[in-house]
Amino acid sequence: MKWIASAAFGLEGMTGRDLKHLGMRSVRVLDVGGAEFEGDFADAFRANLWLRTCDRILLVMTQFQARTYEELFQGVKAVAWEKLLPEDAGFPIRAKCVKSQLMSPSDVQKIAKRAMVERMKAAYGADWFSETGALFQVDVSIRNDVVTVALDASGEPLSKRGYRTWNGEAPLRETLAAALVLQSGWHPWQPLYDPCCGTGTILIEAAFIALGRAPGLTRKFAMEAWPCVPHEALEAIRAEARKKFEEGLKRPLSIAGSDINPEAIELATRHVKQAGLAGRIGLGVKDMRDVMPGADLLPGADLLSGADLMQGDVPKGETGVFIANPPYGERLDNARAAHAVARQLGALQKRFPGWKLCAFSADTGFEKEYGRRATRRRRYYNGRIECEYHIFE
Repeated sequence: MKWIASAAFGLEGMTGRDLKHLGMRSVRVLDVGGAEFEGDFADAFRANLWLRTCDRILLVMTQFQARTYEELFQGVKAVAWEKLLPEDAGFPIRAKCVKSQLMSPSDVQKIAKRAMVERMKAAYGADWFSETGALFQVDVSIRNDVVTVALDASGEPLSKRGYRTWNGEAPLRETLAAALVLQSGWHPWQPLYDPCCGTGTILIEAAFIALGRAPGLTRKFAMEAWPCVPHEALEAIRAEARKKFEEGLKRPLSIAGSDINPEAIELATRHVKQAGLAGRIGLGVKDMRDVMPGADLLPGADLLSGADLMQGDVPKGETGVFIANPPYGERLDNARAAHAVARQLGALQKRFPGWKLCAFSADTGFEKEYGRRATRRRRYYNGRIECEYHIFE
């Protein structure tokens, strides 16, 4: 079977690399939208469970050209839906149209639904379908007149890890937070510190990576309700991932963060606990201007024993990585305040010779205020806000 691991702009290559690391076959990074791979239901479940920067896993049912609604109808109807969908299956339609003759998502939804119903009527000899059974979300995407019809095997977006039930202002998606950690060049044996950690998403995703914790370990996926999948095999894959995390918890960590907002730190503490990482990530209320070397903590020490770290300090004499998603223009509605934050981050790196600092910001004047040009930059989107990831070696 052919699958698509959909990903946001800029994350396609990382998703493709992760698929290759998982041992998937025929991996091909797409120009837009993610990466393709081939595999069975177990492979798709493993991708759902382990991919850190992917939005959804989609089973490709067909691809064809369509410039008229009749061509669309016939193309969707030609799919042998009855091979996967039971008679009581729910099959809602999502549609997206880009640079094509057919540019009305609502009309595409109606035509695709009618085509599926006609096919199901002929297969099951029924005139009406209750759609009370397992959910098979159908995605119809039309780009440059090429139609891709797929089934969503994920359900909720894969950014929904299950640990974040409270959000602060302008929350960073978990998939993007994981990408920032992976792109930073941080190694799990190094200290990592977030000086404006908000509700803790970057810190938690870093800990997941360091401890070998599958990001989807504690959540369910839509495909698990499909009658056609080998449920025992899927549960065995999850059990294997659970065991790997239990073993990973024995590894030392040096991950911590602070924020000037006490409410953000309270939410971060809840999220860390819900992620199964209580006691493994240091958190404290502190202005980033007050973050100084001085915690008596070396990489590998138990964070709970570092009282200074819990107040927001970082290991003295050890080189590590700062990763920050600071408030910026659109979030502050105040360019002057955003510039001040950039200057504070520049001063922070000066206080820590040898430390790398990575900052994700939409502030176009960030580097000027920071005081130097970034060693590397990557462009990503935080929602609809175009941002740059600045890496200062």
